[in-house]
Amino acid sequence: MTTARESLLDAAYAALSGRPWPFVRMVDVAAAARVSRQTLYNEFGSKDGLARALVRREVDRYLAGVRTVLTGPPPGDPAERLAAMAEWTARTACHNPLVRAVLTGCWGDRLPQPVRVVGGLPQAPYVPAQHRADVSLPSPVELLGQVRDLAAAALAAGRPAEEAQRLAGSCDVAVRLALSFVVAPAGSREVGRLVRRTLPAVSD
Repeated sequence: MTTARESLLDAAYAALSGRPWPFVRMVDVAAAARVSRQTLYNEFGSKDGLARALVRREVDRYLAGVRTVLTGPPPGDPAERLAAMAEWTARTACHNPLVRAVLTGCWGDRLPQPVRVVGGLPQAPYVPAQHRADVSLPSPVELLGQVRDLAAAALAAGRPAEEAQRLAGSCDVAVRLALSFVVAPAGSREVGRLVRRTLPAVSD
C-alpha cells in the first residue's frame, strides 16, 4: 500500500517533469497526492524539505538498481556485470534529471537545489530535527565512490586478494566511463560495449 509520503514524492516528481521546480506549488503537489497541505508540511516541513526528500529517494532508487545489476547473472563474469552497471547508470541518468544532476553536480534552473551537510550541520536555513535525515545528500564524488565500492565488493566476493584488487581498478574505470556517457550521452548500450572492451585490458 502506497504511503502518503510516497504519494507526495510521486506527485512532486510528476510536477517537476511538467514545470521548473520554482513554479511547482505545494498546494498542487498535495492535491495531486490527494492529501491535505497540512499533511504535506507535516511530512516534509517545507518545500525545501520536499525537494531534499525527493532527490534522496531518486538517489536511493538508483543505488538499488546498481546493486541489482551487480548481483544479477552471469555471476562469474565481471565484464558483463560492470557493463550492466554502466548501462544502468547511463540509462537512469538519461531519464531522471535528478539522478543526472547528483552524478554530475550540474543543477539547472528547472531543478531543486538540495542542501548539503558539512560537519553534521545544514549549510542552508534551519531544518527541523524530524526532517534532517533528508538533508544529507552525496556529492558527485561521493556518489560515484559509492557505486565503485558497491561494484568492487560485488565482484571481489570469493576471489583471491590480488585478483580482487585488479578488479577494483576495473570498477573505477567502468564508473568513470559510465559518467562520461552521462555527461555526453551516446546511448546506454554503447557504454556497455565500451566497458566490455576495456575491462580485459585493465584487469590483466
